[in-house]
Amino acid sequence: MKIAVITGSAGLIGSESVRFFAEKGFKIIGIDNDMRKVFFGDEASTAWNRKKLEEDIPGYEHKSLDIRNEKDMERLFMEYGRDIKMILHTAAQPSHDWAANDPFMDFTVNANGTLVLLEMTRRHCPEAVFIFTSTNKVYGDRPNSLPLVELEKRWEINETHPYYRYGIDEEMSIDNTKHSLFGASKVAADILVQEYGRYFNMKCGIFRGGCLTGPAHSGTELHGFLAYLMKCAITGDHYTIFGYKGKQVRDNIHAYDLVNCFWHFFEKPRVAEVYNIGGGRHSNCSMQEAIETCEKITGKKMNYSYEETNRIGDHMWWVSDVRKFQEHYPEWNYHYDIENILVQIHNGIKTRVS
Repeated sequence: MKIAVITGSAGLIGSESVRFFAEKGFKIIGIDNDMRKVFFGDEASTAWNRKKLEEDIPGYEHKSLDIRNEKDMERLFMEYGRDIKMILHTAAQPSHDWAANDPFMDFTVNANGTLVLLEMTRRHCPEAVFIFTSTNKVYGDRPNSLPLVELEKRWEINETHPYYRYGIDEEMSIDNTKHSLFGASKVAADILVQEYGRYFNMKCGIFRGGCLTGPAHSGTELHGFLAYLMKCAITGDHYTIFGYKGKQVRDNIHAYDLVNCFWHFFEKPRVAEVYNIGGGRHSNCSMQEAIETCEKITGKKMNYSYEETNRIGDHMWWVSDVRKFQEHYPEWNYHYDIENILVQIHNGIKTRVS
């Protein structure tokens, strides 16, 4: 039996992973206790997605457990032991705004939870591949020190800079920068995964994501940029742009394209490898550009306003350089760009709110 343990299994990346790896012949053990509802309220609950997984995926086994609970995790890992071939850790507290309201919760979920999973892997299935969804927020606000140029609808990096052609690579420093408390807890987790890889020679991959998105995202104001934006475009709910003249740029990667990265890594794993991963130059947009696209898809004007104050630690411009991953796994490539991502999100939300 070939088992994949997937944390955050009812969330955006977790649920995409459940479907993807079930098709590859894995028995899926999903861990998700709907903490997203605790963080962001009823509108962000992933219960609808869990129900779909249980209906759609034969043999899917859901565990409403807390990854911070060592005893529960020990029992689970002992039960399946070396049949566990992969741990795909997507569960997290994902919002830098929310983290400041409850730093203890944020840190224990992101850092302590990751430590528990790493240690259970080391004890019970040390040959398994451990894949961690980190974040570009480990770089803090350092990208804002890059030489940016203000264009009509977006910030862009100066054409003479090495990052202009491909985006930001893994050599950017994570030191001497404001991370937000969320960024700090994800740094702790990120470094833990690297250290377990190097110290115990475990097969660990760390994926520092830009904006991860797709139709299964339960978007909310504090997390889920494109999904929440499209939700507001459909419903007419008010949307607030925070700072940077609405010209802040994000690269956006479809959940399928990211999970396909995980598959390639699983097939040929490496030890403690770190990748910046996102839409790159292939799939990115500014806030203003995203609003225009949402209005084009829905055929409606959006209801939005602008607040001058930006979110703490927020990036003015982020585009991931994905060449390192592509060099290691040349058969991987994108399936989706920004426009068809937004069309998929639109269609997914319409089916849930109609």
